[in-house]
Amino acid sequence: MKLETLEKDHFYHIYNRGINRSNIFSNDENKRYFLQLYHKYLSPEVSTFAYCLLQNHFHMVVRVETDTKQVTQSFSNFFNSYAKAFNKAENRTGSLFEKHFKRIKVDNEKHLKQLIIYVNLNPEIHFGKAFKTYTFSSFRETVSDDPKIVKNEEISALFGGKENFQKAHENRSISLSEELTLE
Repeated sequence: MKLETLEKDHFYHIYNRGINRSNIFSNDENKRYFLQLYHKYLSPEVSTFAYCLLQNHFHMVVRVETDTKQVTQSFSNFFNSYAKAFNKAENRTGSLFEKHFKRIKVDNEKHLKQLIIYVNLNPEIHFGKAFKTYTFSSFRETVSDDPKIVKNEEISALFGGKENFQKAHENRSISLSEELTLE
């Protein structure tokens, strides 16, 4: 499988999981450290529009702000740094993540909006946890007045305001629960 090239000024869905579907986070401190490293290595390279950290995988929606080689190297440095720290803390060796992080180019605004909602709803999709209060996703940060990682003003503009952003998530959450009860 050929990996998608990360191109400047394009949006991507970035995701990966633990090797053999094993956990990549043992506790909340791991997740905080992951976000701290993400900010350190990638904030100059990408603009973040959504993220969600679960026990054995993560999702991000980003816009690439620098050239391909630079952003790819920054992702590599970020993942390697986190894997080394996690392995040391957990007294383990070897690969933490599946081979390469996945990246799918977002081809239009509708896809971008649906993807942001999907990423923010991941706690509900996978664990039945309320997405509005889940600590390690971008939903709460996006509706706050003090974003740390996400570009909440751009996200708000994309959805036509914070209220519409929240309604889009609530409506999708309702239809998701209806879909799950039908199965």
